[in-house]
Amino acid sequence: MQYFTGHKWTQFVALLAVFFALVIVIDPATGGNLWRLQETSFWLLPDIVNDGLKFLIDDFWVVEIYDPELDITEESTMIQEFTRGLSGVILFSINLIRELLLGGVKTVVAFTSWEFISANEWARIPALPWPAVAAGAFLIGHYLGGRSLSILAGTSTLYIAVFGQWTPAMQTLSFVLVAVPVSVFLGLTSGILAFKNKSFESILTPLLNVAQSMPHFSYLIPVVVFFGIGDHAGAISTIIFATPPMIRLTILGLKKVSPEVLEAGMMSGCNARQLMFRVLIPTARHDILIGVNQVIMQCLAMAVIASFIGAKGLGYDLLVSLNMLNIGQALELGVSIVLIAVVLDKLSLAWANKQSDYFAELPFHLRHKHSLAFLGILIVTSAIAYAVTVVFPDKANYLYFINDSQGLTTEKFWDFIVDWIITNTYDAVQSFNFFMITSILMPMKEAYLSMPVAATLFLVAGTGYIVGGIRSAIIVTALIAFIALTPWWDQALITAYMTTFAVIISVTIGCSVGILCSRTPRATKVILLVCDTFQTFPSFVYLIPVIMLFGVSDLSVLIAVIVYATIPATRYTVEGLSNVPKSLQEAGSMSGVNRMQRLLKIELPLAFPHIMLGINQTVIFALFMVIIGAFIGTDDLGQLIMQSLSQANAMGQGIVLGLCVAFIGLAVDHLIHTWAEQRKKVLGIA
Repeated sequence: MQYFTGHKWTQFVALLAVFFALVIVIDPATGGNLWRLQETSFWLLPDIVNDGLKFLIDDFWVVEIYDPELDITEESTMIQEFTRGLSGVILFSINLIRELLLGGVKTVVAFTSWEFISANEWARIPALPWPAVAAGAFLIGHYLGGRSLSILAGTSTLYIAVFGQWTPAMQTLSFVLVAVPVSVFLGLTSGILAFKNKSFESILTPLLNVAQSMPHFSYLIPVVVFFGIGDHAGAISTIIFATPPMIRLTILGLKKVSPEVLEAGMMSGCNARQLMFRVLIPTARHDILIGVNQVIMQCLAMAVIASFIGAKGLGYDLLVSLNMLNIGQALELGVSIVLIAVVLDKLSLAWANKQSDYFAELPFHLRHKHSLAFLGILIVTSAIAYAVTVVFPDKANYLYFINDSQGLTTEKFWDFIVDWIITNTYDAVQSFNFFMITSILMPMKEAYLSMPVAATLFLVAGTGYIVGGIRSAIIVTALIAFIALTPWWDQALITAYMTTFAVIISVTIGCSVGILCSRTPRATKVILLVCDTFQTFPSFVYLIPVIMLFGVSDLSVLIAVIVYATIPATRYTVEGLSNVPKSLQEAGSMSGVNRMQRLLKIELPLAFPHIMLGINQTVIFALFMVIIGAFIGTDDLGQLIMQSLSQANAMGQGIVLGLCVAFIGLAVDHLIHTWAEQRKKVLGIA
């Protein structure tokens, strides 16, 4: 008995034995609540959420509003007025930036009228010539990161312009340029408040955990209900999605400020406000700017998903292309999205790492040489573009604007490649598809669906107890029991089966590649660069090549999930092995062990807690991607969430479904984090 209680692996074997015994004993036909929990009043939860939201929108705090245009007074609610006002401000901001980039009249009309615009054709905002924007990208890249970043930013902008993606790219950029500042402001403010008030932080932390575990689609449903559809709704859902990482990194950065710095500020006579804005925030600048980087990447990822509720831009065009299976066009749009993501990621990281020389005493023209250069280029390119328009009024002005029909295209080339691949690999792909579905995926799916709810909860509770004691057992059981009480237990099992399959393959590939690449510094550097690059790709982009090669099927979704989820497994394995202290490696070598023994006996055990955190990220990435994969057809929770988007009165259902997905992620996250922390303490590396 002492051996049993002292060795967790024996406890886990016993737990599995009991679990399989319960699976065999509980009969689906006579198992009742042991097989699946029967309908209870808990099934009314979506309707309760629905009714609550409807009450907020239609009946809570009714006020009378005067309409000066119609000269009438009508009843409304404060929620409707608030959402209407917020939508107007967001939409006005998007239109203003969009018209600065693409030209237009909506902003001017907001202050005048359509009659004024008709009578005064000059009263419109002209677009920036694309060469000026490209030159601006070159200059910003040079200012923040030097020649390499300048070339990357400038050539990416050139590609987008020359290949006729200028309009949707600028629509996406205008969307991001509104969502990012708002998200940063909200995240920074909330982070500062949480840092100063522990009670607020303790309330905020579980909310952030749930928010960061909710799938992208779940953010769209309440936003559609409160704000309707369109660019403003997409921007608001993006802001909600992108703010949590900014809050976390602000809190982290402020907590990392050393007490000596804080004391120095207090001894200098700073009051509370000066201490925060003159000492703490400047000292935490790097972490806060990393938060800005995360906000930008989250905004770009969500900008693609927001196209489901009418947000214009590259994401919307990509969605239309994928729906029409126009793979060549989708690929061009995907490349543009990836280029914008990579450029914004590199620029924001360079900004975070840039060191300011506060003591340099340079003359004005040297201190502002990049701004002056951009101003000169803007004047010259605008003058040339205007002159060409005057001289050739009936010709397309390629120096000013290139629309999609005038740009270069490789669409036919990619369509030809896709046709060639389909023609020459059809039999092999179909055979592989058939083998995977009939021999692996369907049996695995049936095995998961044959799990009685009582046995599953017993397995979850037992795992929680073995890993973290009674507290962990209660937490993870409560999270999974919430799902069991809903009508969507079977769909949750299908989500779990797809995630499990993808995680097993991703971890196998990622850890193997990580171990191999960690053996040499050059390979380590290359694989980390590859991981950095792939992590900047919006998740939706991963669906393009798999649809191109494997068509629309469960296998396509799983391949996209595996590719997406392999990145964190690889990255954390490389970082974990690279961070093993050199002194321990040398001590092992001096003890006479060979390289394989050193890897298996010293490096992997020490790196294992870090690798487990990578597996945790792999699970979360896989879970999110499985939900996004509903776009090309699955029958899991993601499909139900997508259906909620298009159904009337389904907002409660969509929110509860989103919570179900989040709770799966939170349960896995809790178990792995608890185990990793315990293991670190045992190894003395906590």
